[in-house]
Amino acid sequence: MSALISFFCSVIIALSLLFPLSWEKPAMASIFHFEGSVPTDLGVTDGKLKQCPPSPNCVVSQTEDETHYIKPLKYNSDRTSAYNNFLKILSVVPDTVIVEKTDDYIRTESRSKIMGFVDDAEFYFPEDEKVVQWRSASRLGESDLGVNRRRLEQIRLAFSDLTVNN
Repeated sequence: MSALISFFCSVIIALSLLFPLSWEKPAMASIFHFEGSVPTDLGVTDGKLKQCPPSPNCVVSQTEDETHYIKPLKYNSDRTSAYNNFLKILSVVPDTVIVEKTDDYIRTESRSKIMGFVDDAEFYFPEDEKVVQWRSASRLGESDLGVNRRRLEQIRLAFSDLTVNN
């Protein structure tokens, strides 16, 4: 009997080493890790976010391309309040971490639960507009089954709810 218990303990330890799950960073708690490389050309250039590639796994608010277009997020408050509310929302988006922020830009990484695919999302707060320009794209693959668009629309709803109730 003790040999059986010892065997199961060994299996559990081996599995925990093969598939580490971090309780401190739930966004990184995937079984597999199909991350892809961090794009080197993200950010704001001449007031614009990067355009989407031809694949359908990307949406952006600053484009003429209807397939990839998503409406920007409009707000009525001052830019600092909108930015701070946005940070609050992003801090509770499941499986998402904020990896970069400046006074007018935020970048996040979201990881799928099982396969560990990573999506990069960018949020730009132009100084002269009451709008958030945004972009979200998968690093790998062709289709994301609409995940990037749905994530941004959920953030839009949360932002609307937060600003109405504050």
